[in-house]
Amino acid sequence: MQMQFTLAPAPEDAAREKGRLLFAAPVEFLKGVVAMAGLPPDDRLEVCFAGRSNVGKSSLINALTNRKNLARASNTPGRTQEINFFTTEGGPYLVDLPGYGYAEAPIAIVKKWHALLKSYLSGRATLRRAFVLIDARHGVKAVDEEILTLLDRSAVTFQVVLTKVDKINKTDREQVIEQVKGALGKHPAAYPEIIVTSSEKGEGIETLRAIIATL
Repeated sequence: MQMQFTLAPAPEDAAREKGRLLFAAPVEFLKGVVAMAGLPPDDRLEVCFAGRSNVGKSSLINALTNRKNLARASNTPGRTQEINFFTTEGGPYLVDLPGYGYAEAPIAIVKKWHALLKSYLSGRATLRRAFVLIDARHGVKAVDEEILTLLDRSAVTFQVVLTKVDKINKTDREQVIEQVKGALGKHPAAYPEIIVTSSEKGEGIETLRAIIATL
């Protein structure tokens, strides 16, 4: 029986407040990691953010944490070449993964990043959920399927976050949501609620905060 996918509902008051408090407290950059040996101690839960290059990952993390430059945004594909860890007060690590699907980086570097990504996703016991960002203007593409399949094989629950929904009209939004629902039906590790966001307009940010704070 195929799982039914829905849009994540607005959080209840208690969850919304928990999310607000978590991200009102300081969120600090901890370290950038280029090899598994450099990972911080697995002494708390963590959530990671994955997405193809220029999907709006840095902008989403900045909106989530109410910081303008916590995560560095760039128009250059593949700029984020490390696994970046951020600490929250009494909450999980926030983990920014290297963007995938770029074409401008040298092949050897791309292979190295992919190997690190695979090792992290399959070997981090404290990873509670992966948030996979999908650009609402494009929907799920072949390059996204690769990471979704990797998450299936790693038995890591992932939840899709649609980004940049302010860039499309209502009809296109409905169409891309249906396309994403159809794509997710093939992935057993997919969490059945899709989060619709706009970092620029703030849509869905409270919902994402609440979800992270209540994991």
